[in-house]
Amino acid sequence: LPPVAPRITVLTGAGISTDSGIPDFRGPAGVWTRDPDAEKLFTITNYLADAEIRRRSWLARRSNPAWGAEPNAGHHALVELERRGALRALVTQNIDRLHLRAGSSPELVLELHGNMVEAMCTGCDARSTTEEALARLDAGEDAPRCVDCGAILKTATVMFGESLDAEVLEAAVAAAADCDQFWAVGTTLHVHPAAGLCDVALASGAELIIVNGSETAYDDVAHRVVRDSISLALPLLVDTLPTGR
Repeated sequence: LPPVAPRITVLTGAGISTDSGIPDFRGPAGVWTRDPDAEKLFTITNYLADAEIRRRSWLARRSNPAWGAEPNAGHHALVELERRGALRALVTQNIDRLHLRAGSSPELVLELHGNMVEAMCTGCDARSTTEEALARLDAGEDAPRCVDCGAILKTATVMFGESLDAEVLEAAVAAAADCDQFWAVGTTLHVHPAAGLCDVALASGAELIIVNGSETAYDDVAHRVVRDSISLALPLLVDTLPTGR
């Protein structure tokens, strides 16, 4: 019988998108490392309390390099992992939608921190797009409000001080508990509850494989650590797997 591919749940962080030109947050040249004050723009209490913070937050969303970014070899490697029938779920901390643009199936992608493409009302939860909100900003509005109820709008991202979507987190925990291997890719594993998925996987008997350019909080308990450029290392890692289940 041909070898069977393991069932793999993958967790991705900002590091998988750096080769697409999107800086990470806590690396040496990260967004928060270079400008700790920038974090205030994405803290929910500040955002709701201050219209000027909201305006600056929308402008920061507009200048996010993700709008012009293209998926890189790391994203495409995970599409290949799915094609081989080995992907149990793709849990991402990223809001850039590059996994979907690369071709990963939406039903397998769990966006822990939401996405930057959609906008949502903090009052009635009506959905619109970030593009529409930015157009209204350009038309002279200081901080666009919901056209349905007038409450404050925000992007559909999880800000500091907000809880993760319970259903998405529950699905991510289930995927971590139900895999043969858990790959943590491009994340320092310092932010919980995302990092805690490694604990769930280990407790369930899965192998923990870490692919990251720098040290992570879980290196000492990982079965394997690959310290290299993700867009180089991930395709090689996928290539070591059998091609079918």
